[in-house]
Amino acid sequence: MKSILVPVENHDSMTAVLEAALLVARTFDSYIEGFAVRPSIGASVTIEPLSGVAISGEYQSDPPGLAQTRFEAFMQQQGVSQSEAALAVCSYGWPNPEGADDSFIGTHGRVFDLIVLGRPGDDPENPRMVPLEAALFDAGRPVLVVPPAVPKAFGRNVLVAWNGSIEQARTNSFALPLLRMADQVIVLTVEGGMTPGPTGEEAAGQLRRNDVKASALTVKPEGRTTGETILRQTALLGCDLLVKGAYTQSRVRQLIFGGATRHILENATLPVFMAH
Repeated sequence: MKSILVPVENHDSMTAVLEAALLVARTFDSYIEGFAVRPSIGASVTIEPLSGVAISGEYQSDPPGLAQTRFEAFMQQQGVSQSEAALAVCSYGWPNPEGADDSFIGTHGRVFDLIVLGRPGDDPENPRMVPLEAALFDAGRPVLVVPPAVPKAFGRNVLVAWNGSIEQARTNSFALPLLRMADQVIVLTVEGGMTPGPTGEEAAGQLRRNDVKASALTVKPEGRTTGETILRQTALLGCDLLVKGAYTQSRVRQLIFGGATRHILENATLPVFMAH
């Protein structure tokens, strides 16, 4: 994970996003690139129709210069140097002074190893859903979704929410650099929450062959939804990172009927590593 993209805008999780990106960058000696993101024309509606998350119709993005000042001030306060060509060290850059709209995340993000964003919410001060959907569906890269408060360290005790799906298999592969560094990785399957595919033990075996300290755990939902059960297990097991494939069901189906991805995006209090 040598390159990290951080879209910067004014929301209540922005500091946590920067802190999380820096934690990963210091682990892997990564380059962090920031840019000022603004809503695409016509995107500021009352309800985002696919996600069901409300955003403010009066949303106003910060001027690109203010976002750049915030980003660079954080990096300088943390002792991170500005990037120089061909140096594989923890560093930062801001090559796009004009900023760009949400769609830029999906295109530019394709040449990064990780995109870091805040967990969306329905209050005006919360991160918006559109940047996350652009990252998941258009970039083809993994996304680290950060809650408003990020732990001082994460990725030591990891829960992998295995459901047998293509999306989860792809997410596991993206997460391997982090999983190999973990002290413990629990591959969780929830009874009734599986798609046709390999078992949790088979998934844990594949991870062990890739030098991951993985073990399998199967639990009953006990009256909870799959998403509720997954988050409950992260709390019971003291996990500091959740690895979850995004939208095994379609976004429209999740909007109508609910789903694990939607519940986790609305309620997770730990960082979530996601891919579609």
